[in-house]
Amino acid sequence: MTAETLTKQASDTSLETMPWIISVDDHVTEPPDLWSTRLPQKFKDRGPQVKRDKILVPKDAREGGTQFGHPDGVEGDYWIYDGKPCGGMLTPITHAVGFDEKKIEHRPMTYDEIHPGSWQQAPRLADMTSNHVEASMCFCNTLSGFGGQLYLREPDKELGLACIQAYNDWMIDDWCGGEGKGRLIPLILLPLWDPLLCAEEVRRCAAKGAIAASFLENPYELDLPSLYTGAWDPLFQACDETRTNLSMHIGSSPKIPTTSEDAPYMMTSIIMFIDSMTSALDFLLAGVFERFPNLKIAYSEGQIGWLPYAVRRADKVWAARDKEGHGYQRTPNPPSSYVKGHVYGCIFDDDTALLSRDLIGMSQIMMEVDYPHSACAFPNVVEVANGLADIAGLNDTERHMLFRGNAIEAYGLERMGIKP
Repeated sequence: MTAETLTKQASDTSLETMPWIISVDDHVTEPPDLWSTRLPQKFKDRGPQVKRDKILVPKDAREGGTQFGHPDGVEGDYWIYDGKPCGGMLTPITHAVGFDEKKIEHRPMTYDEIHPGSWQQAPRLADMTSNHVEASMCFCNTLSGFGGQLYLREPDKELGLACIQAYNDWMIDDWCGGEGKGRLIPLILLPLWDPLLCAEEVRRCAAKGAIAASFLENPYELDLPSLYTGAWDPLFQACDETRTNLSMHIGSSPKIPTTSEDAPYMMTSIIMFIDSMTSALDFLLAGVFERFPNLKIAYSEGQIGWLPYAVRRADKVWAARDKEGHGYQRTPNPPSSYVKGHVYGCIFDDDTALLSRDLIGMSQIMMEVDYPHSACAFPNVVEVANGLADIAGLNDTERHMLFRGNAIEAYGLERMGIKP
């Protein structure tokens, strides 16, 4: 359902009584000087830098083949890492908040063109306030990949770790500091190639005020250990101890879901939740929450209307198999018993989830805006949020849970001074 449709169906709920929204999936475009002002001197020339040049983009973005420095291209800004372009290009799709998505082209942009709230704190806070959003958690938007996959992919891990730590310090001290303190929620990146380093970084950043860490929907697809190996337990233990939420954004796995090469992108948009669903099942079936009872995970933009069938099916398979042999049972209790208080879904238009809230658990569903992406609800966040709630017939208690209460619980936001 589109934002326009939701807006038309929105209620006349007064802002005076409507709970302030906490958005658990927004994005921040990395400022051009983020790394150049923070990296150690030996890495400054090799760390991420912005370059402005003519860029030639193919008509179908899925074809790849973007050419930087092409004389027939359009002027735009893009990131280079360790001396070469890394695909971090500014485009209207990810920076044109408030635009009509139907009219947006896939073309290069410069920092001069993108919405100021994409990368500057003061305009971001102003946009949040104007749309009744109290707090926002931001994934990186352009360079690193939602889960920091760039640094996993590149060979120099010393440089990668330095870049991750510089980003995390900026996220905690600058983006979420000053006027942003208590309103912007610190979400860090992890050195994914080493679970022990991940655990160290979680503890280091938690001591500085980090609330959440970005993780991968399926590490195995990136040639990393699966959740069933136990290799990630040091990370899970650190998150369990520090109350650091593991947040996974769609697209953190390398494959774009589709059915065939000639399927329209519409197909991808419909089935994008698949990696979120299989990731949640991995956590449930691998016994992660049995070993780490304080760990909480969240799926940003993954929706959660899929959960009832997946978990009910998992319970049936769990019950039907013998407790020994075939590797069917890794937990002493049914998979569904680990959902409440552990697995959270973030929705922007998933009215199916709200209509199925008794099967999912209303306490597991959170709201997101997805600012500054072109398809986000801004500047009609209030209308869209109330429209979703109206479609499902949510009462005042359930609206409070969806708009803010569940996010406070999932991320422990009382530590930031955010009140229920």
